Amino acid sequence: MEAEEGTQQPQLVLAHKLFLLTQNDVDDIEKVRLRDEVFNFIIANDMAPLYETLVANKIFDLDPKELDSMRAKIEEELKKLDEKIADAEENLGESEVREAHLAKSLFYIRIGDKEKALEQLKLTESKTVAVGQKMDLVFYTLQIGFFHKDFDLISKSIDKAKNLFEEGGDWERKNRLKVFEGLYCMSTRNFKKAADLFLDSISTFTTYELFPYDTFVFYTVLTSIISLDRVSLKQKVVDAPEILTVIGKIPYLSGFLNSLYDCQYKSFFTAFGKCLYGQKLLDRYLHPHFRYYMREIRTVIYSQFLESYKSVTIEAMAKAFGVTVDFIDLELSRFIAAGKLHCKIDKVAGILETNRPDAKNALYQATIKQGDFLLNRIQKLSRVIDL
Repeated sequence: MEAEEGTQQPQLVLAHKLFLLTQNDVDDIEKVRLRDEVFNFIIANDMAPLYETLVANKIFDLDPKELDSMRAKIEEELKKLDEKIADAEENLGESEVREAHLAKSLFYIRIGDKEKALEQLKLTESKTVAVGQKMDLVFYTLQIGFFHKDFDLISKSIDKAKNLFEEGGDWERKNRLKVFEGLYCMSTRNFKKAADLFLDSISTFTTYELFPYDTFVFYTVLTSIISLDRVSLKQKVVDAPEILTVIGKIPYLSGFLNSLYDCQYKSFFTAFGKCLYGQKLLDRYLHPHFRYYMREIRTVIYSQFLESYKSVTIEAMAKAFGVTVDFIDLELSRFIAAGKLHCKIDKVAGILETNRPDAKNALYQATIKQGDFLLNRIQKLSRVIDL
């Protein structure tokens, strides 16, 4: 089923609701409402294959009457679609044949039959000549991939789309692909590349079938905070007019971003908890990376604080963040041991001493090392030549 322009693809809305049904953080009353909405959507769209899967996973109890009714409707609709394909092949042109096959593909997508949808999309592609139309088929495949979180299918489809663009393709579809790839990168913990792709697409966003623009801005801000330096963050995110127009609509996100950039550390920890626990924890793409993101954002904020000091007392840092000395001591010791922070703790004096690596010295050492390696290779080569 195609999403209307400016609206999220209904199957992806359904996927989010199914994700919420499996989360312990969603209260029971909300789950009852979600279960009713999901069941009604499945019945309305004759999604028998998905219903059988959900019954097998014990999310729903089997209702044989409803299942038989859906199967009968599917069989009837497939018969009509096959008749249209046969009629188009006999009496109409290639364009009409392709459209008839595409209608069958979209029907399989609508009912949630992944394997048959992919098979029918391949058949539709064999009837397709225009690069733009082939790209649209790849986008349908990507939507199936994101519904099922099949990252292997998504990766292959993105590579296929890039190869198609070498044959041609318009900018609108190229920009849409960036958002699809950005979501894939974010879902596979490549936040740096995701941030770059999202920022490239922010002024030309049209991929509403994946998520609303507010959600896109939320993802862009979150990935950028742990990927960009302060100067880039200011230019591309904090002062970006596209972000400023909607950031106020997203709860706590403005406070989260601005408190970090303005070094308001106590406010940051408050906004940090409210923003992430409320939204990120219940996001189907970000949920698996919640703990990782928590560690990365704390690394960013602690590094930013320590950047200004050669040495600082643990008490002063704890006060700045609005936490206890014991908490900050435990936090920093973990990050230092993991190599995330360049400082050491003088527990006796209660002082933190920074030992940031010298970038110029590191470059000098790397040049010397590479030079030695090159000289050794030349010496070995000269011996061979002499022989």
